[in-house]
Amino acid sequence: MPKKKKKQAEFRFYELPQDEPVLALMGSKWIQVYGENINNMHFHNLLEIGYCHYGDGDLVIEDDIYRFGGGMVSCIPANVLHITRSDAEVKAFWEYLYIQPEEILRQCGKSAQETRDIIDIINQKAFFINAEDNPMMITLVRAIFEEMQHQSEYHQDCVKGMAYALLFEIARFNGKRAGQFWGKNSSLQLENAILYVEKNYAGNFKIADLANECHMSETHFRRIFQEKMNMTPIEYVNFVRVKKACELIDKTDISMEDVAEKVGFVTPSTFNRNFRRIIGTSPYQWKKRPDNHEGKLLEYKISALKGW
Repeated sequence: MPKKKKKQAEFRFYELPQDEPVLALMGSKWIQVYGENINNMHFHNLLEIGYCHYGDGDLVIEDDIYRFGGGMVSCIPANVLHITRSDAEVKAFWEYLYIQPEEILRQCGKSAQETRDIIDIINQKAFFINAEDNPMMITLVRAIFEEMQHQSEYHQDCVKGMAYALLFEIARFNGKRAGQFWGKNSSLQLENAILYVEKNYAGNFKIADLANECHMSETHFRRIFQEKMNMTPIEYVNFVRVKKACELIDKTDISMEDVAEKVGFVTPSTFNRNFRRIIGTSPYQWKKRPDNHEGKLLEYKISALKGW
């Protein structure tokens, strides 16, 4: 019996601009036929808020398909597979906000436990709404775009405050509608394992530890993880470690040996091999091209799937 072919998925890694509370992708560049010649779904490292100005098509979130149109907003947590597809030859206009909820909540004075509780609710599910479903959320999203476009005096503080309010509006909305969209087979089954890797990537743990976090047997966990994430658990762990390595290389001047150790790779050779496989270049070449980090990184494709 032939081996079942893996579905492709793409990870899109976004960084917030320096001194800005959100990343805003705006303007005429985003007027396009979405999903044209693209078959694979993707996921992000940040919370994505999308606003559709006009156009018609489908927004696919994991196994669910929603029709989109003007005035609608999508809210998609990190690590949730999705894709936007316009109707045939129909141009749509979307603009996007990318938010790091932990940082917004921390800067606004929330404790670690309060932050975790709020993020847990935000991450319960993605959703897609019309303006009448939540007028306040739509108003906040549009106001953030307005501030990011004009960048008037104190715009960072205004955007930070509105993003803070938006996160609580999302949490309140998700709290009211918990369980409505996402079923037993959602990748949210794996949320505890994903959070565990995010917190403990630098340590020495086993796949059995991740399975225990999800209250599954190791065999069942491996099967479910590969089905939902389109990669094995160890591929995902290495992917997270490489992502963290990129951040360290960008922000520090420590040696590559120290980078490897700090992100959890036992030997520099293992670090170099995984870095080249996932990023497509060596850590040293990445270091030598700092001009790419702010500009080109937004278009940089990172995949943990073999054969890409």
